[in-house]
Amino acid sequence: MRTATVIASAMAALLALAPASGTGQDATSDPRLPEASRRLQQYIRIDTTNPPGNESAAVAFFADIFEREGIPYETVEPEPGRGSIWARLEGGQAPGIILLHHIDVVPADPRFWKHDPLSGTYENGYLNGRGALDTKGLGIMHLEAFLALARSGVPLERDVVFLATADEEAGGRLGAGWIVRNRPDLLDGVGLVLNEGGSGRILGNRVVFSVEVTQKVPMWLRLNAVGPAGHGSSPSTRSAVTDLIEALERLRQDPFAPRIVPAVGDFFRDLAELESAAADLADPEGLIAQPERLAALHRTNPMLHALTRNTCAVTRLKASSKINVVAPAATAELDCRLLPDQGPRAFIHELRKRLDQPSISIEVLMSFAPAVSSTDTDLYRAIEAVTARRFPGSTVLPAVTAGFTDSHFFRDLGIVAYGFSPAVIPGADQGGVHGNNERISVQNVERGWRTMLDLLETIAVAPNRRRSAPGAVTPTGGQD
Repeated sequence: MRTATVIASAMAALLALAPASGTGQDATSDPRLPEASRRLQQYIRIDTTNPPGNESAAVAFFADIFEREGIPYETVEPEPGRGSIWARLEGGQAPGIILLHHIDVVPADPRFWKHDPLSGTYENGYLNGRGALDTKGLGIMHLEAFLALARSGVPLERDVVFLATADEEAGGRLGAGWIVRNRPDLLDGVGLVLNEGGSGRILGNRVVFSVEVTQKVPMWLRLNAVGPAGHGSSPSTRSAVTDLIEALERLRQDPFAPRIVPAVGDFFRDLAELESAAADLADPEGLIAQPERLAALHRTNPMLHALTRNTCAVTRLKASSKINVVAPAATAELDCRLLPDQGPRAFIHELRKRLDQPSISIEVLMSFAPAVSSTDTDLYRAIEAVTARRFPGSTVLPAVTAGFTDSHFFRDLGIVAYGFSPAVIPGADQGGVHGNNERISVQNVERGWRTMLDLLETIAVAPNRRRSAPGAVTPTGGQD
């Protein structure tokens, strides 16, 4: 199932990262690192910043590993350089499971980082670089567990698919979205997806794993304002720019009304039970009824606040190309996130009323349908069992996220998709996702892939064929 053209086009980009024979380690990898962490270091060093993406270079990285392991794989490249790759371990008749992560990463400005974002620098037990958490670290945990399962040779009760895709950071049109539309055969027999969106963290004195089951629905919009053009030296009483500024200020001053949807209410109450500092979340309806309490939540935890209402962030503005020209047109782009029960048409209607400016038209750039994955599944119960075994005393709770992932492509088809990572991320490191100094501990990488292997064996291997104890299969070096 190999597509040689994608690999050939990308291989040149990987010459500097070519693995030493039989070691899976490039010439500049830190020898102190276990193999899984060395692979992550290599992966971080492949520049897949989107735009432009260049994910095919990472496709070649994975293809080389699968070639050496003797595992069949397939690649696609909808546009030059925008590759994705998958490999399948065939099993029995139970619904198959996909291990999904995205190859592309968001841009990073080296001026604001301690280490170069593409360096993969190893320091004080951490690997530093863009993608360490979002989502190259998760991808390596998937890979190592997948390889260990393949090496074990144990019969599987369901297919297990490794899938690394392009373009998630720009909406997934050339990655998961393209595969769902153009290669539905990949999804034959698949009923489960493990993706990004949830992870472990420490609340109080216990580890809590969130499993993302639904997310706010993205709606990316462009506001187009028109007005009289002119010379900057003699401005008119109104222009496209002033109309746009006034409308955006009305939107800022009058946010959308807060409301608690059932999934968010459950999430808040679960958090309140687990952490004394989250006591305000125990009564979500009471919280949103008191503006001063809701404003305090916005200041201290914008992510949780975002789950209480529809939101729109102004992310891009454009008008004149010259400082002395009053432009006849101006645009603003909004990253709006809708609560899972919000109808898109009703939202646009309400937004028009809030902007209150006839000269502004609204253009929809991207919009998805809402969907929720049930927790009444063997996979969710397996996550609970494995995390309890690996992290004694830990808790698992279903979560709603303010961001979006590629999971919606699969949920739209009725496939259960969960956001779950076995990493336990300190609060101080969580800001690295799309921020500066993104990093992941080597302990999280090494412990993470072993936990993922345990989960795959629990969900895909018959009980009488599973390992007698966690850790008996050791595909790479390093300690838990």
